[in-house]
Amino acid sequence: MGAARTGDAGGVAIVVASPGDAVDPLALQRSGPLVDVVCAQPGTPEERAALDRAMAAAADRGVRVSDEPWVIDAEPGKITARVLEALRHLRPLLVTTLDPDPEHSSLDLEAKRPVVTEPPLRGSVARATIAAARQYQRECGSPVLIRCHRAGVPATLGPRACDRHPLPLRWLVRGVDGRLSAYLPSAAGVLRWTERRVGGNEWSGPELLEGPDLLPGLEVVQDAQGYVHLFGLRRRKGPDGTDWVDVVHATQYQSGRALGAWHSVGNPNGKDPGKSREVGFPAAAFDASGDLAVFVRNFGHSISVRRQGPNGRWSGWQHLRGVRVADELVAQPGGSGVPEVWARARDAAAAIRWHRETPSGEWTLDAAGTVSPAPGTLSAAPEAGSVRYRYAGSNEVCVQVPGTGAVSLGGPDGTGPVAGVAGVDIQGWGCTVLVRSGESGACLVGAHADGRPESGVWWFDVGETSVVPPAVAVDGLGRAVVAVLGEDGRLRITRQEPGDAGLVFAPWTVVAGT
Repeated sequence: MGAARTGDAGGVAIVVASPGDAVDPLALQRSGPLVDVVCAQPGTPEERAALDRAMAAAADRGVRVSDEPWVIDAEPGKITARVLEALRHLRPLLVTTLDPDPEHSSLDLEAKRPVVTEPPLRGSVARATIAAARQYQRECGSPVLIRCHRAGVPATLGPRACDRHPLPLRWLVRGVDGRLSAYLPSAAGVLRWTERRVGGNEWSGPELLEGPDLLPGLEVVQDAQGYVHLFGLRRRKGPDGTDWVDVVHATQYQSGRALGAWHSVGNPNGKDPGKSREVGFPAAAFDASGDLAVFVRNFGHSISVRRQGPNGRWSGWQHLRGVRVADELVAQPGGSGVPEVWARARDAAAAIRWHRETPSGEWTLDAAGTVSPAPGTLSAAPEAGSVRYRYAGSNEVCVQVPGTGAVSLGGPDGTGPVAGVAGVDIQGWGCTVLVRSGESGACLVGAHADGRPESGVWWFDVGETSVVPPAVAVDGLGRAVVAVLGEDGRLRITRQEPGDAGLVFAPWTVVAGT
């Protein structure tokens, strides 16, 4: 192993089985922190040559990459310890590895189990990396983010399309008492920052919320009462030692107070451990009466939904058939107030919608829409039944408006989805404020009149970059607040300035926390 580094903490560590596995994750890196590649085995000359070419291409983009990959020569049963040793030396903020549960390529009908053709060491190293990053974060006490790159997904699709466990878009929310809280997944669990007082710049956090060993993704949803609900995936051992994955859910009732217990929502393929491990990441939505719908992409690449009534009782899993979908779902209240789900089609550049007219009605598949999203760009819009996305043909941001069709919001630079919040007062007008990632992680903000995206959006850079998608919310004083996570792992916020000057933000505040 290479010599220990001093200083330059907060970089990126790409931890993979062999040099060839690092090529696509490296292609996603932008200029910024130093990137180290850690391999469990030296690989073939062809793999090493491919990595050398990827490192040269990264350097041409302004990415700082260590000259030589680290080879840890991990023996079976010792991979976690060796990866942990590497992380202690490198001290990264972001750890990237491959999918710990890669997708099956076929089915063994006789044995009744999925067949995975990915080399077993890839999954073993990924699982060991997640465990090592979790332990490292608990040791160092600083945030450590981890991303799992989908095996075989080209980096040209962008970070969100390549992530097995997506980061939340709506991770800044206002609680019942008016204080804002930020929630982000980390290697060791969910991190939370909370305003100390309504509208103030002093925050507590980051606090590591207690809970199960979650996989590194998060869905953040608010119900009609203002309570915050967190959804994720956990990997657990069954009584016989077999690995299973299930959907879990916890509720935050009061800002800054203890998070409620995590409860299992189950898995639509919960009778088979191999199938359960391929479940997609959950998307969830509430209606006004408190009915909760949780959607996931199942093993067969259709959608499964499970509902919980206001009385707390869960339905069984229901499968919504008709179109095979990618692991990219957006749940939200529909035009009738009943939760619905949008999904990107797996085999076409299209998004389709399942909806119901009444809570007890039949699910209807609407596959005749005009939504053509680039992978990894779907997000919910505030208007019922609307979604935002980047148009697959031009990368520009669009919104699908019921009864109108697609409306362009401009912004063809950058990657990934757009977050937004409605009801922001700008010079006496109710407006929707949008945030997105621009080139090299820049945080860009735009706005349009509520319900009138056709009026156009002017995007501007607010002067910070973020290692996660930027978030926006309305604080307890009615002002728009934008949040990012810097390359040092610290939360940064900027708040809308009052007055008649339009949409103007105060200087950024770096949250000191506790």
